[in-house]
Amino acid sequence: MVLAVGLVAVWQAAIWIFQPSPLLFPSPADVARAIVEAFQSGAILDATASTLRILGIGTGLGLVIGLTLATLAVLSRWMDDLLSLVVSIMNPLPSIAILPLAMIWFGLTPTAIVVVILNSTIWPIALNASMGFRMVSTTLQRSARTMGIKGVRMVVQVLFPASLPHLLTGVRIAWAFGWRTVVGAELVFGAAGGTGGLGYFINQARYFLDTDAVFAGLVVISALGLAIEFGFGRIERLTIERWGMAKVG
Repeated sequence: MVLAVGLVAVWQAAIWIFQPSPLLFPSPADVARAIVEAFQSGAILDATASTLRILGIGTGLGLVIGLTLATLAVLSRWMDDLLSLVVSIMNPLPSIAILPLAMIWFGLTPTAIVVVILNSTIWPIALNASMGFRMVSTTLQRSARTMGIKGVRMVVQVLFPASLPHLLTGVRIAWAFGWRTVVGAELVFGAAGGTGGLGYFINQARYFLDTDAVFAGLVVISALGLAIEFGFGRIERLTIERWGMAKVG
């Protein structure tokens, strides 16, 4: 909070010192006014809801598929080699680069954006989960086998809990990639299926040279990002730090 207030103070000081044109660089008060007006009209709420809905669907599907791939990889050496190859090919590929192909396949629908988000979320989750599984103590796995735990039960009851820090890191990276991807896709894509997200909101403001609204959209995106990061930090403190799976401090 203190840092945020400090940044706003620096912003306002820069306005006073350099006195840029409000059309190019609005003041904090102008942006705050634009945010209030956007909330009162409901435009920013509708845009935020649309973006979060598409992001939630894409990230949720990416989580399921990524964990499934990591589970198959730990159960089969052939699948492990295949996953390593696919991750090496797909992970470095900018997700926004497949947007034109998704638009050709699925048209101007939310499905196209979900497909793009999937490409940005599956691979970090699969990669981190697979790495976490491999780093689980062999002693722990042998002890589980002596109790008759093997196969999928080994993954669910032993590997998943033991690799929680890696799993949480994978989800954290995936949502960040997905967040940037969905906003970028909306900037390029526009409205999907009659609805427009935060990227569309910013792009529409640009068309009308409404710089205040552009900054308002950016502030909302940053605030949501900080809120979600705070949520991940809270989950870490309640799980892996409390259970002694990570160093504190």
